[in-house]
Amino acid sequence: MKINASALFVGGFLVLGLAATMWKISSSPETSEPPPLVVQVPQLSLQAKRGKKAFDNTCAQCHGKNASGTEQGPPLVHSIYNPGHHADESIRRAVKLGVRRHHWPFGDMPRQENVKPSEIEAIIVYIRELQVANGIITKPHVM
Repeated sequence: MKINASALFVGGFLVLGLAATMWKISSSPETSEPPPLVVQVPQLSLQAKRGKKAFDNTCAQCHGKNASGTEQGPPLVHSIYNPGHHADESIRRAVKLGVRRHHWPFGDMPRQENVKPSEIEAIIVYIRELQVANGIITKPHVM
């Protein structure tokens, strides 16, 4: 059997293209866990320090030390959580009401009934200060 070199080349090109497409799909935030994250911690404001304490007591179990993520929850120091895509109100609602899985494959987040409103506000300040220190800025949400 004689193999046509150009057909082999085209077939190989198609296989590589399919593999690259599958890699892109499998590595998107919608379908895979984020890579390990090293978070730069800035000098925190007083309210952010209060937020860190509340975060460590309630959120860090799933969202990791300094919001870096774990196998149970995504990193909040990630561009997808920039204020233009996830405003402060979305964080308030997630804590108060819980939230269905929508960006990562971690499952639904249950509501956090034991977090006081003042703690939620401090947690938001903490998360936002971490984000800014790590280059995450407000970007308009584009669908």
